[in-house]
Amino acid sequence: MSPFKRYRDIVLVVFLLAAPFFFLRASIRNPSELTPLDEAILRVAAPLEYASAALARGVSSLIGEYVYLVDVKEDNNRLSYENARLRARLRELDHTETENRRLRRLLGMRDTLADETVSAVVIGKDTTEYFRVAHLIVDTPNPRVRVNMPVISLDGTVGTVERVAGQKVAVQLAVDSGFGVDVVVERTRARGFVRGTGDRSRYLVRVEYVRRTDEVEVGDLLVTSGVGCRFPKGIPVARVTKVEPRDFGIYQTVQAEPTVDFSRLEEVLIILNDSQDCDVARGRRASAQR
Repeated sequence: MSPFKRYRDIVLVVFLLAAPFFFLRASIRNPSELTPLDEAILRVAAPLEYASAALARGVSSLIGEYVYLVDVKEDNNRLSYENARLRARLRELDHTETENRRLRRLLGMRDTLADETVSAVVIGKDTTEYFRVAHLIVDTPNPRVRVNMPVISLDGTVGTVERVAGQKVAVQLAVDSGFGVDVVVERTRARGFVRGTGDRSRYLVRVEYVRRTDEVEVGDLLVTSGVGCRFPKGIPVARVTKVEPRDFGIYQTVQAEPTVDFSRLEEVLIILNDSQDCDVARGRRASAQR
């Protein structure tokens, strides 16, 4: 290494070590005692200090914004989780409130019935070409539950008990082709007989034995007449959807859909009536004779 390069490095090191000292010395001296050298040092140092301060402020601002954004992101994630949790809780409370209202209405309906009832929950349904059956679990086992006892819900007639095995009860639905019940038009008290269609694709019933001279309109509600010794009087069964008057014959053609939405059926009541069970045909004959 040449002597020039060696001395150059030494001078540079000494200058770099001494420069901060002179800057500091000039900065802390009384302005009245500044020497020309100190004034020159301050003039040189001022732009450097300004640039250093600006750079420090910029770096500090970037670091602060980064830390702030990290905190904001964490807060957003926490708030999003809390929001999702509260929404799930709100949906759960809404479902519980809806269920409680439905159960209170069911209990209120039980109080309006003269006969004792047993509550049950729907656990499944069977559908074949001709038969519609729902399977229930009785809340409290009751040895009085027997075949042919009526089953109702908040919306109306569900069907009748078909089989009993402990807490499990099979119910023949009102849309089953073997089900039938005597009804009256709530508005005009015209008589008829509702029978299930057994349609696999839809829950439908048909209305038979409605006299051609009786007043029946679309939207009329059909309720149980009490004839037949099974269903109490006044339980909704179906609502008229179509009326086809005839110019001849005894009866007119009436179509209806059940008031119960069997696709959403959840809770029901089994009516423990003490009357003798009556055959469906007996109700049919009674309707035909009027």
